[in-house]
Amino acid sequence: MSLSNSIPALPASFRLVAGRLELDPRDPGFFENPYPTYAALNEAGGIARWDLVDGWAIARHNLVASILRDRRFGRIVAESPEGRPDFSGKPDHLRAFYGLEAHSLLELEPPTHTRLRSLLTKAFVARRIERLAPKIEALADELIDGFVDRETADLIADFAVPLPVRVIADLIGVPASSADNLLDWSHRMVAMYTPGRTRESEDAANDASLEFAGFLRDLIAAKRRSPADDLISALIAAEDEAGKLDGDEMISLLVLLLNAGHEATVHQIGNGVKAILESGEAPASLFRDDRTSEATVEETLRFDPPLHLFERYALEAVDLPGGVTLARGDKVALLLAAANRDAAAYAEPDRFMPERFLDRAAKTVTSFGGGIHFCIGAPLARLELRIALERLFARCPGLALAGEPRYRDSWHFHGLERLEVAPGAVCRL
Repeated sequence: MSLSNSIPALPASFRLVAGRLELDPRDPGFFENPYPTYAALNEAGGIARWDLVDGWAIARHNLVASILRDRRFGRIVAESPEGRPDFSGKPDHLRAFYGLEAHSLLELEPPTHTRLRSLLTKAFVARRIERLAPKIEALADELIDGFVDRETADLIADFAVPLPVRVIADLIGVPASSADNLLDWSHRMVAMYTPGRTRESEDAANDASLEFAGFLRDLIAAKRRSPADDLISALIAAEDEAGKLDGDEMISLLVLLLNAGHEATVHQIGNGVKAILESGEAPASLFRDDRTSEATVEETLRFDPPLHLFERYALEAVDLPGGVTLARGDKVALLLAAANRDAAAYAEPDRFMPERFLDRAAKTVTSFGGGIHFCIGAPLARLELRIALERLFARCPGLALAGEPRYRDSWHFHGLERLEVAPGAVCRL
């Protein structure tokens, strides 16, 4: 079944005239379903000046994918030889927040980015991820046990939120009892990246940054005294062995991992379940073996991903298609989800069709970014998503929507506030 049969009109705030885009991301007609807007952008060439973000919106798959890998673009225009951002002009009431951002991998360029990413890669090894599979499966079953005998459940609160939070906490070495605090700190900090933030939300983000950093500082001190088999202890070992990681850098790395390691996965689990339930596909056919499971996971990441925008800055003059010339410092807003629905890259892009990824020649999704800033947690995210979906539909093959799914007003993150489901008459306990 194709969702394109019921696609609503373009949002009321949308205008695209002579290569200029007008669009309010807080328009419910957009954040509830941004895909008609993305289609209109791609049909008009895939590039438009968007004054709201003070940059160029890029929607075409080939161009988004190439810019993500193009070293003529960076996350920042670094004036220092270390590749660090200059946050000296930020307001005092955000000092703690930007103190963490100053050492975040997302805000760094080489050579500092290269050094920190290398240390993190050594600690974030594949075998550490792979051995989490039994724990993820057991946790998924535990959470499903909590709602299988109920008439309805909110799959976001009951399943999608607690699973990745507890997984990333376990991986990093954070006590499970701190999960609620991690969620609170993350939500307050992530609000800084959404449109229309207020002084109140800025103060909340700064307070969360102070609390989060203090918590991690104490936890790191405890791990120094009693190392364990976790990521914090591995980073401490890397720091001690090489002398290349200071305390502020370690705290920023851990904040990024804890925030990014659950926020996007929460959204993707919810978005993926919704896509499958609305597609009309029989879940048993989507998860009959490893190959079909992997293809289904990839299609959920293409069809309705959790992160819709990455920003990059031109580091030198760059010519783009359509007669657009960027100067050093000009911004591009890479619309990852628009690229994933580009008809030039994917046949029937508005149709949920996992079999497209049974073809090894299928275009790579842009959902995890690309280039040196490619998401380091992508293997963990794919593993969590596969196990979560497999266990959910194995245990509840009759799962059905029990209410209208409702998206959060939080673009450029795209996820559901609630996903009411009926577990079904035949749930396997």
